[in-house]
Amino acid sequence: MIKKVKIDISGLVQGVGFRFFTYQQAQKLGLVGYVQNLDNGNVEIIAQGDSSQIEKLIQWIENGGPASSRISHVNICELSPQNNLTSFNVRY
Repeated sequence: MIKKVKIDISGLVQGVGFRFFTYQQAQKLGLVGYVQNLDNGNVEIIAQGDSSQIEKLIQWIENGGPASSRISHVNICELSPQNNLTSFNVRY
């Protein structure tokens, strides 16, 4: 089953390679979407793919993500899947 989520992550998540490591993890899991820094210091992930792979991404984040980051809060919102996502990208 295809699932799409928006994940908002706060803490020490900018300037520590969080987007790059998230990109690598998403690529490994075969997900599409993007990761970007937000003006408020958080990181936003939009990810779509097989529900089991989405759950693996969420577990990776909830287990702390990259070693250089310090996650303080994770907010996950399920969205309606779309066909317009074709790859996973880092947005600048």
